[in-house]
Parts: sequence; C-alpha cells; structure tokens
Amino acid sequence: MFSVEERDCLRDRLIQFAEADETVTGAALTGSQATGHSDRWSDTDLVLAVHGELAVPLSRWTQWFHGELGALHHWDLPADRRIIRVFLLPGWLEVDLTFCPEEEFGPRGPQWRTIFGEERTLAPFPQADRDTLIGLAWHHALHAHICIRRGREWQAEYWISALRDHVVALACLRLGYAAVHAKGAHLLPAIMTAPLEATLVRSVAASELRRALKAAVAVLTDELEQTDSRLAARLSPMLAELGGKSQE
Repeated sequence: MFSVEERDCLRDRLIQFAEADETVTGAALTGSQATGHSDRWSDTDLVLAVHGELAVPLSRWTQWFHGELGALHHWDLPADRRIIRVFLLPGWLEVDLTFCPEEEFGPRGPQWRTIFGEERTLAPFPQADRDTLIGLAWHHALHAHICIRRGREWQAEYWISALRDHVVALACLRLGYAAVHAKGAHLLPAIMTAPLEATLVRSVAASELRRALKAAVAVLTDELEQTDSRLAARLSPMLAELGGKSQE
C-alpha cells in the first residue's frame, strides 16, 4: 500500500500540474483532505475548473497520468456536466479527478477547500430521497423472496445484501448522517447496527437465505416504524409474508 508521504507528494504534483495548465482556472480539494480529517488510507479528490470544452484537458491529464505517473487503470463517473475520472496508480493510490465547467466550480457540501481560482455559489448536493430508498428496500425484499422460490441462490443473496444497504441508508438519513455509500454508517448506534449482523448471508443454502431475508425484513420493518409509522402500518403485513417460510 502507498505511504502518506507518497500520497501527499502526488497531491502536490497534481496541484503543480493544474497551476501550469492554461485551461484550468481553478482547483479545489474535496473529501477528507479538504477538512483536515484524512487518515492513513484516504485517497485524493481534486476538482478542476475548466475553461472551454472538457475533452482537451481530460485527454491531456489522462496521458500524463498513464505516461508520467504510471496509472494502471481509469474509469469515468459522469455527473451532470462534470466528468469524474478515477485513476488507480501503483501502491493502490487512488485519485478522483473531477473536471467541471468553470461556472460550476464551487462547494456543494462541507468537504471543500479551494486551492486557487474563483469559486461560485452553488446549490448543495441533494440528500438521498427517503421514498426512493423505501421503494428500493421493499422491491429488493420481494425479489429476494422470488429468487429463493426460483432457486436462484446468488441472485437472492444479491438482493438481500442490497436490502440491508438501503436500511442503513434510511437510518443515516433519519438521524442526519451521510447516507450515500454508507458514509455515516459508523455513526449509527449499536442498538441499530447489532440486528444488521443477522442479515449477513453465511451460505447460499435456501434455508440460510430465508433466515437472512427474515432478519433483513425485520430490520426494515423496524426502520419504517421509526421513519414513517403510517407507511409501516400499511407495508408491515406484506413484508411479514416475505419474511415467513417460503410457500408454494
């Protein structure tokens, strides 16, 4: 694994390269390094404000990453008009490099530190949508149940695990923690996380899948009761059917 010194040296090289790029009008750190809360394993998140088309600096930076920094792989995460290009370097050094139009350069959350350039005032990123999370949760419970009935063990495991993820997100959302990618999960109290352990699938045997689904439905039902008691009253009887023994 990379060392902190290697990561910090790379970060400084990125900033220097950005300052020398005539198409880059601004740069900012995001993530934990922006707030001073990075640790031994933190990656580097850098946002670049681009004047003109994104394609030109995107191509130039990509060539530099592979030619000079020895990047092993990259992939893109499109986000509106921005492009987030994620690079993997030797030693498991990860760099998330966001290219954005200069009029969209500015903080949309608390994890932001401008290095140079003029930042704009932007609307904050929206939180996860509660109703969408609830809908995904009951959808996953239903499809896990169906997959068990069909004998599709690994697909059932997939849905059960995804159901647990959405319950975690709902709990984070309710308590005001970051809900995306379970970033607030470590802040949840043990009284909430302890029952989640029973939702872990230990094998793909049908009996085990049914046990894990029953546990997942139980924690979903409990979360619904705390999130929206009226909705819980409507959904709980149907969820109980999915958590019971599979019927022909």
